[in-house]
Formats: sequence, structure tokens, C-alpha cells
Amino acid sequence: MSPVVSLALATLAFVGTHLAMSHPFRAALVARLGARGFLGAYSLVSALTLGWMILAWWQTAGPSPLWVAPLWWWPFASALMLVASILLVGSLIRNPAFPEAGNKGTIGPARGVFAITRHPMNSSFILWALVHISLSGSARNLIVAGGILILALAGSLGQDAKKARLIGGSWRDWQARTSFMPFAALLDGRTTWRAAFPGWFALIGGTIFWALLTSWHAPLVSPLGDLLSR
Repeated sequence: MSPVVSLALATLAFVGTHLAMSHPFRAALVARLGARGFLGAYSLVSALTLGWMILAWWQTAGPSPLWVAPLWWWPFASALMLVASILLVGSLIRNPAFPEAGNKGTIGPARGVFAITRHPMNSSFILWALVHISLSGSARNLIVAGGILILALAGSLGQDAKKARLIGGSWRDWQARTSFMPFAALLDGRTTWRAAFPGWFALIGGTIFWALLTSWHAPLVSPLGDLLSR
């Protein structure tokens, strides 16, 4: 099996098992394994498929990339990655639209990164994927970033559908006051810019996370390596 095929299969396994175990098969697996058993199985499958994907990525060199971003684009790409990092760290703060099943109460106003997008974690992954695709058209980059992009998009749609089933009208009201597309609800006036201040935890934590990733992103294992090898 070629390294590219192995990477494609690993990415398909990672994305496919995530989506299948998160939505269509979740209820049946929880009923059979219990909540803790399901969490353990989910974590094990995720770790195994992610490990396979990382190993296959390292083994995939492939031909020259179809494109490499020009140097002038890199500062903009880095700025977008900073936004993604802030969204990711901010998403760790409790989601105001995360009531338990059966709780039909009104969801409070969107604040912080949840006012920017109701799916800040998945939006950070989408930004990551789009930025990396823009930087390099190498086979391994397109496979992995494309897989993460599909997972984040499908996961967000699945979460919307799941919440609509669990909490009904409250979730539909929340959807009307927020947006999936970052900043869309702010631009059309559905929420205020003051409410969208991410908070110091997200700003400082996201900046530190971005700085660490940037400093550890060795040129030879990043899209920059494609530029240096030309």
C-alpha cells in the first residue's frame, strides 16, 4: 500500500469513526457499553485512528505540491491562525447553549466566542484546515486538512440537529440569535460587538497557544517546507 493511500484511509477512518460514534451510533453504543464504557471506546478508537493518521503522514512525501503560497500570504495566514487559537481556547469556557436533554428553558444571551460563532471549536478547526490548504497543495496536506475540514463542518451540522431534537424551540431561538459563520451575527446586528469580546482567558490563552504552536512548527514538517524545497 502506498503511503498516500495509507494516509487517505487513516484520515477516512479518523473522520468516519468520529462522525459515526458521535451521532448515528452513539445512543446504541451508550445503551450497550454504558456512558463510561462508551467514552473509553470512543477515546480508544480516536487515539488509534489518530495515531495511524500521524504515522501515515510522516511516511508520505509525495510529489511536488500543486501550489505553495507566496511569502506575502504568510503573515495573513498566521493572523488567521491566531484567531483560530483564540476561538479554540475560548470554546473551553462553558457553552451557554449546553443544557441537559429535557431542559426546555430559554438559553441565555451569547457572549464571548459564542457570540462570534455558535461553534467556536469547530470553527477553529475549519480555519486551521482552510489556512493550511491555502498554504500548500501537497498530497498529505490536502488529505489531512480536507479530512479535518469535513469533520468540523459535518460535526457542526450534526450538533445543530442534535440540539434541536433535545431542546427544541430554545435551540432554534439560539440559532436565530447566533451564527455558524464567524462574525455573521455581529455584522447583521443579531448580537452586539460588546458581547463578542472573547474575554481575557481566551485572548491570553489563545495567544500563548498560538505562539507555542508557531515556535514549534518546524519548517521541515510544515507547509513552509514545501516552499523551502522548491
